[in-house]
Amino acid sequence: MREFTIDTPAPEKWGEGLVAVAGGEPLELDVRAESVHEGILISGSVETEYTGICGRCLTDIAEPLQVEFQELFAYPGEEATDFEVQDDHVDLETLVRDAIVLSLPFQPVCQPDCPGLDAITGERLADTPGEQQRTPSDPRWAALQEYTPDHDDEAPRRA
Repeated sequence: MREFTIDTPAPEKWGEGLVAVAGGEPLELDVRAESVHEGILISGSVETEYTGICGRCLTDIAEPLQVEFQELFAYPGEEATDFEVQDDHVDLETLVRDAIVLSLPFQPVCQPDCPGLDAITGERLADTPGEQQRTPSDPRWAALQEYTPDHDDEAPRRA
C-alpha cells in the first residue's frame, strides 16, 4: 500500500450546469493505492471549490467541495473494464473528474432558504426588507388579499 498527496490544477472546466469547477482550480488529492489480486485499488478524497450562480436568485456562488472515491484499476486481460492499469501506472483524471461532476449540486442555492426573485419586478427577495403588499398580477385573485390566517368568527365578512 502507498499513500500520496497530490496538489494539481484542474486541467479544464468540469461541469456543465449552473455550477462547475473552473479550469486551473486547485485540486487537493489524498490517494491510497493498494495492490490486490485483480489490480490496484485506488481510494481517496479530493478537495476543491466550485463556482457558478444560484438557481433561485442568480447571484454568484463559490462553495468548497470534498468528494471521496474508490475504484479498482484492473490488470489488462481478456475481460473489458472501465479502468485498467497501463504500464504499471493508473490515470486518475477520469476517476476524479467523474467523482467531482457527479457530486456537483443540480440546483445550487446561495443559502438554504434563498427566496429567489420577485416574479413581477425581478428583484432579489432577500434584498427587500420585510414583506411588501403587492397588487396581484391577476385581478381574479384580488379578493384573496383581504384574507388573513387569523380570521375569527366575529370578523366582518363580505357578502
